[in-house]
Amino acid sequence: MKQSKERNGMTDMTTGSPAKLILSFAVPLLIGNLFQQLYNMVDSVIVGRFVGKTALAAVGASFPVIFLLFSLFLGVGIAAMILISQYYGAGDTKSVQDTVDTLYTMFITAAVPIAVAGILISKPIIRLMAVPADTFDQCWIYMVIIFGGMIGSFGYNANAGILQGLGDSRTPLLFLIISSMLNVVLDLVFVVVFHWGVAGVAIATVIAQIFSWVFGIFYINKKYPQIHIDPLKFRFKKELAGKILKLGLPTAAEQAMFSCGIMALQRLINGYGSAFMAAFNSAGKLDTFMFMPIQSFATAATTFVGQNIGANRYDRVHRGTRDTLLLCCGTSVALAVLLLPVGRLCMRLFTTDAAVIEFGYGYLVRVLPFYWLQAIMFVFNSIMRGAGEVRVPILSTVCGLWIARLPAAYLLAHYCQPVDLYFCYAIGWTLGILVSVPYYLTGRWKNKSLVGAKKE
Repeated sequence: MKQSKERNGMTDMTTGSPAKLILSFAVPLLIGNLFQQLYNMVDSVIVGRFVGKTALAAVGASFPVIFLLFSLFLGVGIAAMILISQYYGAGDTKSVQDTVDTLYTMFITAAVPIAVAGILISKPIIRLMAVPADTFDQCWIYMVIIFGGMIGSFGYNANAGILQGLGDSRTPLLFLIISSMLNVVLDLVFVVVFHWGVAGVAIATVIAQIFSWVFGIFYINKKYPQIHIDPLKFRFKKELAGKILKLGLPTAAEQAMFSCGIMALQRLINGYGSAFMAAFNSAGKLDTFMFMPIQSFATAATTFVGQNIGANRYDRVHRGTRDTLLLCCGTSVALAVLLLPVGRLCMRLFTTDAAVIEFGYGYLVRVLPFYWLQAIMFVFNSIMRGAGEVRVPILSTVCGLWIARLPAAYLLAHYCQPVDLYFCYAIGWTLGILVSVPYYLTGRWKNKSLVGAKKE
């Protein structure tokens, strides 16, 4: 069975070196995240260079609102990945297929209502965020188009969650490469040639995501005939849906609360004008390069933990936690050392405006040196999610954001220079660590498996 899984592109993570397995699984995820960030950066570069700084600010300001609606499907996708990885580790292939069918039924039936809700709440939320008048209309146009075509992003994340639960991180990389290349081409055509502005960027993103999702269905069905995806099959198992929701809704709520917190921070930043907004959003793109290795290693660890808990191999979970921490913290420190000296040069990719460049560099020097703190928090939360414990990661994230980061941001902005508010990130990550690490050390997360494996 093990040889068959490996030959089909799946990876059995219940045997072998945890560090090597996590690294080999994470590398395709990291490359995929790079491609995804590439077309996100292309959006910003093309908008900033060919449309203007207000358009650049509009695209960036739209992100937390869009993510708020996406969070529901992100949570369900993460839940499916955890559940599939545990069933796969336990050798229950029938439950894997049933989970896939149930996931797609839930996804298809909810996609349209969520998209409509997103379109309807766009303007009220933009007003709530205090987006400046010179940015308001472009921000609204971008959000409406993205919400209208968000089914493509939902579909890609569903496919990726299924494959990652099975230990396959290479196939989602293929989907992302195709989507990224198509998005870059369409960006140039719609914005530079047709002069569609922010609307052109949004349309290009939607087309690329839908193509990637549909292509993914055909590719998965051909490569993995034992996991057939039929979006119109509507095969639903109540018990599995309950398990997906048990994991997914708390995770979705966490993501939604996180997004609301980012909107509260964005409101503070918006008060300092378009140049400060554009700097925050541009520097955030560079910041994402620091986060991608952490995200990739942590996602690999979630699958690793899920499979080993399904196989009742708790000893390997501890080894995987140690190895993931070493990988994430070491990478965070190394990237900060490399990126900070060229921070201003990197900001020039987005704009030639001197004020935007300096504000953005101020962000980088106050956030990147402390990224190892986020690595620690994120790894422990991801490990516990893989085991089926979702409440403590939520508590860690919510406390770090709402109790520490946001109050610190407003206090720092009031009593110090506006750019000093970015020290709030390190303060929030520290509180998150103080919530997640002590709980992990108690070992109570070991009793959260959803597949009936015998606990130690």
